[in-house]
Amino acid sequence: MAEQTRDTPTQRLIATMARLRGPDGCPWDKEQTLESLKKYLVEESYEVLDAIESGDVERHKEELGDLLLQIAFQSQIREEQGDFCFDDVADRIVQKLVHRHPHVFGDTRVKGTQDVLRNWETLKAAEKDKSAGTEPLGGIPRHLPALHKAHKIQTRAARVGFDWTEVHDVVAKIEEELREVKEALKLGDAEQLREELGDLLFAVVNLSRFRKISAEEALDRTVAKFARRFGDVERRVRQSGKQLADCDLAELDAHWEAVKLEEKSEEGSQKRV
Repeated sequence: MAEQTRDTPTQRLIATMARLRGPDGCPWDKEQTLESLKKYLVEESYEVLDAIESGDVERHKEELGDLLLQIAFQSQIREEQGDFCFDDVADRIVQKLVHRHPHVFGDTRVKGTQDVLRNWETLKAAEKDKSAGTEPLGGIPRHLPALHKAHKIQTRAARVGFDWTEVHDVVAKIEEELREVKEALKLGDAEQLREELGDLLFAVVNLSRFRKISAEEALDRTVAKFARRFGDVERRVRQSGKQLADCDLAELDAHWEAVKLEEKSEEGSQKRV
């Protein structure tokens, strides 16, 4: 008797997804479309990021599985439409990886990461259909968060030589944009203010990128810090027998400064340990 080939986890995933979408499958799964699944793809991507930051290996494994499910789900829908299947998706990315790494799978020689990135962009542009254009800034997803999108666009421009050479020039640009924001405030023109604020944010992202810092991550850390401190302010207010709505700005600000002092004291203690 010939030995029976055991299904791989990937094959079982594909078969499970086909069953869920089949005639005797799940009503909810059968109702889903590529459009309805878009939000879940975004949510699962962010949950993977949260899992990475948590340092929880099991959680990371689980969230990667949830993200993989979304890829399998969309591939199943496309297979039902006669377009492609999961294996086609995997095969396409393998081909792309091999083609864009000629220094690994071919004879191309590189000196370091910058050479790799330049080759990647050149090969990527060559892959694009000429009718669709090969602009250096083309192909950046429209739905990326704005700070992340700005970082990618600036990085693309820098790779073709359109970039600052000194950090003080980048800072000067931020100061210039801040002056223009102040002028827009004086004029009271809401549309101009919106435009100038956008220019200021773009310039700040440029400084972050220039110093190899993710503006998206930097802002996210600040948001988390603000949320944590505001939660501590609320705790202090409740301990005093009040509600936030009962306090004026001066009192809330006093609590805020007290929270900051507590944080610095705790940080100092940790450094001395």
